[in-house]
Amino acid sequence: MAEKKEPIKVPEKFKSLVEEIEKLSVLDLAELVKILEEKFGVSAQAPVMAAPAAPATAPAEEKSVFNIELKSAGDKKIEAIKIVRDLTGKGLKEAKDLVDATAAAPQMVKENVKKEEAEEIKKKFEAAGAKVELK
Repeated sequence: MAEKKEPIKVPEKFKSLVEEIEKLSVLDLAELVKILEEKFGVSAQAPVMAAPAAPATAPAEEKSVFNIELKSAGDKKIEAIKIVRDLTGKGLKEAKDLVDATAAAPQMVKENVKKEEAEEIKKKFEAAGAKVELK
């Protein structure tokens, strides 16, 4: 059965504000929430409960092989295309298409790369202004 809702008592100092908010559309309310979140650095979402701590076990092995994912080409797109060509052996069009596709979603450039080589490749991309993630 549906429970009867008791009217919420609004303090006098907030009555006019509540009345104005009641007149807003759902879209306007969503925009207002976003503005308030940004202005005051808060979130309107319910807090997430922390997961229980994992039992102490042997330290995880350090990852030694990585996949290189290009997240964005940055300002020096031509440099990013050159790096992709050097790494993959792809032709100019294929490398350009891969770099252009980062505008929609991150793209895998190279897989199963040793840690040292992956770090060097990441530095090359970052020097060209691109954003890269090692996975």
